[in-house]
Amino acid sequence: MGSIIVELPQILSACLDGERRREMLLAGESTIGRVLEELGNGHPGFVRRVRDETGAVRRYVNVFVGRDNIRDLDGLATTVRDGDTVMIIASVAGG
Repeated sequence: MGSIIVELPQILSACLDGERRREMLLAGESTIGRVLEELGNGHPGFVRRVRDETGAVRRYVNVFVGRDNIRDLDGLATTVRDGDTVMIIASVAGG
């Protein structure tokens, strides 16, 4: 058993009861898809902001495991391991 740290910007933390940092316990190796599912349990606003209707990560959202963007790895199947830090960053546009 291990754990990971998930860090969120303020705009997304509002969807998770204001949490900007959450430690998640892992039963073993897990994936980003599984991490997003667990974060979204009971928080439908978070799910809508991070994933589209097909379940893919929205285009304006970037998810990093350490310094690597999951788009450059295996996407939602990217493995997370004990001690990893996951950052979920949503782009903000305006004018």
